[in-house]
Amino acid sequence: MFNQYLKHSRTTILFVMMLGAFIIMSIFLPGKFLTLSNFQSIASQIPEFGLLAIAIMLAMLTGGIDLSIISTANLAGVGAALILTKYSLPQLGAYEESYIIFLAIVSAIGISLLCGLINGLLIAYIKVPAILATLGTMSIFSGIAIVITKGYGIQGFPEKFLFIGSGTILAIPMPMIIFIVFILLMSLILNRTSYGFNLYMLGSNPVASRFSGINNRGILVRTYILSGLCSGLASIIMISRVNSIRPGYGSAYLLQAILVCVLGGVDPSGGYGNISGLVMGIIVLQILQSGFNILSFSPFFKNVVWGLMLILVMILNFYSSRYTQKIRKRLKVD
Repeated sequence: MFNQYLKHSRTTILFVMMLGAFIIMSIFLPGKFLTLSNFQSIASQIPEFGLLAIAIMLAMLTGGIDLSIISTANLAGVGAALILTKYSLPQLGAYEESYIIFLAIVSAIGISLLCGLINGLLIAYIKVPAILATLGTMSIFSGIAIVITKGYGIQGFPEKFLFIGSGTILAIPMPMIIFIVFILLMSLILNRTSYGFNLYMLGSNPVASRFSGINNRGILVRTYILSGLCSGLASIIMISRVNSIRPGYGSAYLLQAILVCVLGGVDPSGGYGNISGLVMGIIVLQILQSGFNILSFSPFFKNVVWGLMLILVMILNFYSSRYTQKIRKRLKVD
């Protein structure tokens, strides 16, 4: 009963924060914030960032972290870009062009799944701590992307491919449609499947999870593969939106993705977190990001704000956890 109350109170706080951020921006920047173009811009940016945040959330639910999400996305994007630019020629017909686009998407997803598999094997079977394993693979994947491209960008993709990141259906950006479908699917996986139950169980208590018959290693590998998949999907949206790819693109997303997870109620120690809280955290951060862009704040200033927010939220969570433990002890005594 108390845990259910705590869960609802956190959701309520997040909703109030989201509503408060929206109201503040609406009051101080009504002519620029409350416009269709601004909302479409926000809706276009949320998906790629949101997918990366889900990748971090999945790793955090196990009590680990995936620092390689940006490098995975970049490497997957480079793989797709090479296929799109090498084989997508002007003289190709509509069928051939569609086949090349399909091949590029499959290649990006395949590369990201392989990156996730490598992370999972290192963490689950070789017992490398998640932070060290993904820090190492982050450098490896990034280095491979730089070697392949020699540090230069790749640009000039087919118009059909650009529709994924820039197209709209009934004024709704295509990336947002993809993101909504994906979060519904992820919510279903986490809340209605044995994998989701086992994932939360592993994050809450690995020892109890193992003795209850759960294959901890298998869950870890599958989780990091799924994290890689999220990065691969983000890369497809990313490169199709900007019509280019360059190693190192989106590096600022890592800090923001971690911040959103913590802000959205995901416990870095593992075992607690949900998609609804994450989505509200994403919206809060994106509203602030939109306000900063309208006010032309420096990217360096924004990084300072995100860092301060992360530390502040962690401090608040620490004292909230201590307060919760005191309440539980009192309830047990009574």
